[in-house]
Formats: sequence, C-alpha cells, structure tokens
Amino acid sequence: MGEHTTDALHEAQLQGGSDAGGVGRYLLHRAKPHLPPWLGIAGTGLAGVLGHWRWGESAAAGVGLTLGSVALTGATWLMGKSTSQQRRLHSAITVAAGSAWLTAACLAGPTTGPIDDLYLMGGPVVALSWNVRMILRRNPDPTGESTDKGLLAKVGLARAQVGAVKVDPNRVTAPLALEAGEQTHDDVTKSLSRLASALDLPRNAVRYRPDPGSERRGELVIVPEDMLHDVVEWDGPSNLGGSIADPIVVGRYDDGSPMLLWLPGDPEANRNATHLLIAGGTGSGKGDTALNVQTEILSRTDVMLWLSDPKMFQDFRPLLPGIDWAAEGGSPTEVMVAALQAVIPARTGWLGQHGYRQWIPAAAQVQNSTAHTCRPDGRACGCEGMPYLVAWMEEAANTLRNLGDDAFTGISQEARSAGISLIVSLQRPSYDQMSTSTRASLTSVIALGCDPRDEGFSLPESVIDAGAHPGAWGNRRPGYCYLVTPGIDEDRYPSPGRTRAFTHRAAPIMEQLAAWALANRAPADPITAGAAAGVAGTAYTNRASAGDTGGPCLTLVDGDDDMDHDGPLTDPEDDGIDPEAELPEPQEGDDAPIFGQEAGHKPSPEEARELFARALEEFEEEGRMIVGPVDFTDWCDRHHLSRSWVSLRLKEAALDGRLEATNTTGRWRIIPVLTAA
Repeated sequence: MGEHTTDALHEAQLQGGSDAGGVGRYLLHRAKPHLPPWLGIAGTGLAGVLGHWRWGESAAAGVGLTLGSVALTGATWLMGKSTSQQRRLHSAITVAAGSAWLTAACLAGPTTGPIDDLYLMGGPVVALSWNVRMILRRNPDPTGESTDKGLLAKVGLARAQVGAVKVDPNRVTAPLALEAGEQTHDDVTKSLSRLASALDLPRNAVRYRPDPGSERRGELVIVPEDMLHDVVEWDGPSNLGGSIADPIVVGRYDDGSPMLLWLPGDPEANRNATHLLIAGGTGSGKGDTALNVQTEILSRTDVMLWLSDPKMFQDFRPLLPGIDWAAEGGSPTEVMVAALQAVIPARTGWLGQHGYRQWIPAAAQVQNSTAHTCRPDGRACGCEGMPYLVAWMEEAANTLRNLGDDAFTGISQEARSAGISLIVSLQRPSYDQMSTSTRASLTSVIALGCDPRDEGFSLPESVIDAGAHPGAWGNRRPGYCYLVTPGIDEDRYPSPGRTRAFTHRAAPIMEQLAAWALANRAPADPITAGAAAGVAGTAYTNRASAGDTGGPCLTLVDGDDDMDHDGPLTDPEDDGIDPEAELPEPQEGDDAPIFGQEAGHKPSPEEARELFARALEEFEEEGRMIVGPVDFTDWCDRHHLSRSWVSLRLKEAALDGRLEATNTTGRWRIIPVLTAA
C-alpha cells in the first residue's frame, strides 16, 4: 500500500504545470522532485551573505547564532524519533553542518579562508545525498524496505521480501521470499498469530501457502472480512438425478465459491476414492453437515446409502424412506458392520471379473460392453450393474465403544477398491476412541469447530500450520468448517467454509427427496444383496419394513360399535358371590411362602438343546444376528437354565457352523439357516 502511495505522489509532482516546452519541460518535470535540497543549499548561502552584512561585527550575534544552531540540531534529532534511525541521523547531520557553516559565514564572512570552499564542496554533497535517498526510497521493485517491511519486522520476518501484491475481492495475496539460509516456512507459520494481531484480524484470517518446490518461498493470504457470517439455508440438492461421481456440494467458501467433495475415484483425473471423517464438538453443526452430504447422496441415481445411527435417526428420520438400509445402534449396527465386511470381497471379485480396477459410473449400468464382461469368450455378459455404496456411521464413538477401536480398520483399508466409501461422524476423533490405522485411512475430513486442543485430531499438521484453526470457532460458529479432500487444490485446505443450514422449512423438501430416492435410486445389486443377506439374514432382507416410518393412525368412526354397553358388568362365574358376606377364617398353610421356591418344569438336556436351537431361530427371524449370553437372560429365567450353560451351547453352535465368533469377546454372529446348511 505504501508503495502505491509514493508512486502516486511522485507522479503528481511530475505532472505539475510548467511553461517550458518539449525536452525542457520533460527535464524540468523529472528534476522537480530533486530540487528542494539544492534550493536549501542556495538559501543557506544567501543567508550567510546577508547575515555577515548584518552581524559581521556583533559578538552578541555570534553567541545567538551558535545557540540557535545547537538548538535546531537538537530539535531535529528529537523530532526524528518517530522515523527510522537512518533518516533521523541523516537529518541531524545535515542541519548541524548547515547551521555551523551559516554561523561561520555570518561572523567571519562567506569568502573568508576555507568557508567558501566548504560551501562549494559540502553543499552539493549534502544535496546529492538527499537526492540519492529519494531515488532509493522510490524503488519500483521493492525488497521489503517499505511499510510492508516494517510490518514484517514487527513479527520477526524483517529480512523477508514481499513481491507484487495481488488484490481480489476480500482477498489479498502477497508472494513472500524468505532470507536464504536463515528463514524457513516454519518461521512464517509461527508468526501468523502476531501478523493477525498487527493487522487487527482474527487468527484464521491470515494464512500461508508454502511453495512445495522451495523452503523459502510461499504466499501470504489475508481475508479481511468474514463473508460466511450470513446463514444460507438449504433449499434442495445441487444435482438431482446425477451420478455419485459428480461432485457433492457441501457448502461455500469464504469467497463464495462452492465447497466440493468427491467420494468415488476418477482414473482420468488421477483421483482415488475416499473415505470421509466428519468431526466437530457439540453444537458445531455436525447434524446439518451430515444432512448436506446425505441429501446430495440420495439425489444421485447410482448409489446406495447404509446408515447406522444410535440416536434413533433423530436428525435423519425424514430421509429414511430413501435410505437402502438403516440400523439403530447396538446389535443392528454390529450386524451392519459384519455385512460390510462380507460384501467387500464379493464386490471386489465382481469388479475384477468385469475388468474394473476401481468403481466408475459404467459399473452401475447393465454390462453390455465387451470391455467389461465376465464371459470367457469375450462376448458381452449382460450382468446387472453394481451401484456405489456409502456406509455411514453416525455418532461412531458409540459403535467404537461397543465393537472396539479397530472395528472399522479392515473396512476402511479395503472398501475403496470395492466401490464403497465409509463416512464416520463423531465429536472427537482421538486415538483413544479410534485406532490410528482407521484414522489414517479416512483421507477426507470436514473439520468443524472444536476444542483448540483437539485440532490435531481432525486436521493434518500442515493444514494447521498454513492457518487453519477450527478451535477458534468452538460451538460459536455452527457450520463453519475446513474441507480436506482429494480433488481440490491443496491451497484451499486452510480456507474456511460454511455448510448450509437445515431449518424447519427444509423438512418438506427432505420428505419429497426421500420419496424421489425411493422411486429412482439404484436397487441393491445381486452381489451386494446376496453377501449382505448371507451374513445379516432377515436383518437385511426385511430392512424395508424396519425402516418404514409409517405407523398406525387414530381414525374417528361414526356410528355404534359391537360392544354391549347395557349388559351386566360382572363375570357370570362370580354371580354366586355375595359381596356382603364375611371372608372365611385363615386356614393352615395359607401363610406358607410362595416366593423363592423353584417352580415349573426344568427341561431335560435334549429338550434344552431343542429350546436353544429354537431361540436362535427366533433371534434370526427378529433380525438380531449378533447375540451373546446377555441376550438369553430372560430365556434362561423361563427355562431354568444358567448363563454358563448358554455360553457352552454358544461355543458348540459355533463348532457346528450355526454361529461365528465376532471381534468382540462373548458375542457371536448367527449364520442364516440356508447359509449354514
């Protein structure tokens, strides 16, 4: 900014009026900025001549001139305190030399001894020194010796050089070259807080983008105004009827451009498929962020969505009809995780047989191409397509506590090649909740406001160093977020954005979208459905009725009903009882205890095994495919069997192939009857 002001002032001086014409006027205009020092030297010489004529013989004048010279020099030094040390010293020396010569000229005469020679030699030297200073001060290629240099000096980057500044709406970008061998990118990232303080801006308004090809070059990006303050409500999906391979619009950046996310890979764009982590503290806007992503997924025609939500679909209930499989927390989620583990090899096998190295939109269509056939003779096979699959684990901390911190490790490491994206949403993705292997596989992240101490769990260190700080928002900026994902420029990673808000006005649109998705989304392909049903049984095959939100409604019926309200109000068997008669006297044995005594029939070992097998069938029919001794508590009480007996029978059933051990100790997965057979 200082450079532009100096240039404008200099040009104004050059454009001053003059009566000279042609070359003379040009030279005069160019010389005008440098004339003041020479005029000062000429004025000093004239003052010396007039002063000698007036005070040449006055001793008192000599004292006064000497004191005046000292006072003027001291005043110059004091007044230069607010300027640079170099300018202050230069000004004081000039005033001291000029006032000393003037005093000598007034008292002894301007032509006495060496006084005239000092004037003729020293005067031009002093004037030229100021001309040189002016030339150096107006440098069209600044090297930091400007107001920018002063600002950088305050934050510890005094020797850094600022290049040509690029000014965009609400964004200033300044190339920065650090001192070779003395400064690195780390020095800049450590000074961003002080730089924001010097500019009176919030911490995340100042960012640094290092040059990956140099350790001493990068760009400072300053966004002076928060353009995300205004809430933008969700009014519908961005690409209804499109493909999941098209970008998902999550929200908007602070410059107004859309925040884009891709889940499947694209071999032509050299982009891999990705898993997604949504992380943020309480009140940071995770629910609205999830709805932004889910509504985009449900608006595409070649994708299925599986959802696990321990909160009983509190935020997502309007979308349930459009979701292929929705499971509550606990055992239903255990079944879904087991089904995911089973469908991965089935899907990768199908993709490999049809010549797909990764899922692309063509894989979701009927396979009529000879380039993607499973027939050995090379003719088109006509197999049904395989839609993309998104597995969403909402409030995943609950699931991880139940299944272990590595519950998603195998899925996250293998699912991408099977055309599956795993989306995990939780408040604090710390290593005591999620294994490091799982976290490393979640290559994309939407980081919302959080505790400043938790920033490192959500964002890569390089993004935080570049100026991203979700901890600055906490829960005071719902929907504010950073997006780190393949497919967008890495320079965008430290740029904040904001998701769209879902208000009560969004509910009718969400219901319409769910109805549209139910009619238009891709159905489950035979490979995925077969693998899931082989593990989950009726929990998967009956998923449509389980996710049905419709319920019985009360209906007002006019007319009489079939009940006889005018008949007797007592049971006919009690007609002989006289309500006025005295109760009979207590008989012997009436006070015998009836509690604590074992009653009922205890089954024989053969009967108990039959009852146990029937109980497994009932669990399977109910869709409870993950069981353990705790699930048999009521059953044990009814049949007078112990939980230790049940534990032994569970192990026997596993040896017989009816059950399969899970990753959780004491929990077993029921193998459907047809599969076990």
